[in-house]
Amino acid sequence: MVNSTLVATPTLYVNPAIGNDANTGTWLNPYKTLSRALNGTTTPKIIQLAPGTYTTASGEVFPLVISASVIVVGHEATKGQGIVISGSGEYKSESFGVQKITLLLLDDAQLLGVTVINPMEKGTGVWIESTAQQFEEPASPTLANNTFIKCGREGVFVSGSAKPLIQDNVFVQNGLGGLVMARNSKGEVLRNVLQKNVLGIGISDFAAPLVANNTVSENRHAIALSRTARPVVRHNLIENNIQNGLLVNGNAAPDLGSTQDPAGNIFRNNGQFDVQNTTSVQLISVGNQLNSAQIKGLVKLLRATKDTTQAVAVNTISDTEVAEHWAEPFIQALISMGLTHGFADGTFEPDKPITRAQYAALVAACFNPIPKYPAPDFTDVPKDFWAYDAIQIAARGGFVGGFSDRTFRPGQNVLRLQVIVSLVNGLALKAADNTLVSYSDRNTIPEYARTAVATATQNKIIVNYPDPKQLQPNREATQGEAAAMVYQALVAIGRISTDSALAPNINSPYIVSSSTA
Repeated sequence: MVNSTLVATPTLYVNPAIGNDANTGTWLNPYKTLSRALNGTTTPKIIQLAPGTYTTASGEVFPLVISASVIVVGHEATKGQGIVISGSGEYKSESFGVQKITLLLLDDAQLLGVTVINPMEKGTGVWIESTAQQFEEPASPTLANNTFIKCGREGVFVSGSAKPLIQDNVFVQNGLGGLVMARNSKGEVLRNVLQKNVLGIGISDFAAPLVANNTVSENRHAIALSRTARPVVRHNLIENNIQNGLLVNGNAAPDLGSTQDPAGNIFRNNGQFDVQNTTSVQLISVGNQLNSAQIKGLVKLLRATKDTTQAVAVNTISDTEVAEHWAEPFIQALISMGLTHGFADGTFEPDKPITRAQYAALVAACFNPIPKYPAPDFTDVPKDFWAYDAIQIAARGGFVGGFSDRTFRPGQNVLRLQVIVSLVNGLALKAADNTLVSYSDRNTIPEYARTAVATATQNKIIVNYPDPKQLQPNREATQGEAAAMVYQALVAIGRISTDSALAPNINSPYIVSSSTA
């Protein structure tokens, strides 16, 4: 809970069901209205609200003004369930003129554990505005463990130079936005749930809050920035929004991570774009989970290295690399599931050979196998090598092995046959009859590998480009070929469902089946 007041702070009690404003405001003789408690002369003070509905009908006069050093408390554990403040009154904002608001928070006021509704069409639940001049301390009120629901316009509006703490609240089904921040406001927006609003969080003008650890889902737009907004965005879950996860307009420039401070936001399953940048300035994203196919505009994706002292590009495919490439559907499907992050230089180049280290990183990320063998001690893979952990995982899981001289040779390229045998052995697939193997170049398949090839064929793991009947087992595998066969292996073992949005059914003519091989 946020309440940090001294025990000696006087407490007033309000109960709309049994109270009377002529009472003394004690626990045995509570006031009837919050308005009466707020109008008292004693500060600082705590006002404890009993369950009930606080409306004009019960005697409230809106807007309710919570002054400096006043704390209004309902029931924080339930986010204010059953303690409902519903109403609207006119307030003249220095920034935005006359507004219809339910509550106004001043200076260091606190509102904890209540439900707020402003039923007016253009109504705002809580208005926070600071007009502090230079060298003056701006207003820094606290909103915690509240529910803002069905406000006509937005649940909370922050303006001026205010620096509120807004944490652990629920914003749901508000007419325009859950939370809107404007002018020069800052502050912290932490661990809130924003759901089923037209806009989850809107940040405009010069506002620059910290937005961290929030869950923003099922809104039309999750976070929208405009003008010169400069928020710091960290560790948020932004998913299942109808249109955009993050929409950047005007001259806005969000902080989406740095090499010293990776952002750690997760964007997934947003209907139109995870990130849409309409500005002419490139955004830099470090350490975020993003689907490159769900990005529009200038965005450079970087991922932080283990020690976060440097960053490398996240696995993406440039337009020139991906244009009409036969492996594009497989690669994009793996990217959408966040399974292609293990390449040393961060790029994914489908026509380049795949190295043993890159292949180990790919299978470790895609299969995360249960250890079957002791941890290897490869003499040429030091612990600070970029793929050390992945090689350990892939080797212990039976997907890769070393050489007799105890080396792994991470920079050596992988052959197509080695990919096939690796997947069959690593996944322990049930052996198939090798009479199924009828490739036109079957005589080039070594005897020891024929059963593995037949098994992979039966499971539709093998992908041959450009001719499905040409296995070319002893040719170096490209990154695109390895990605395609790994994806098909995931399908074969039921690890992914091909009717899902993240893993679409791929009907490539290069997938080999028993009837076509």
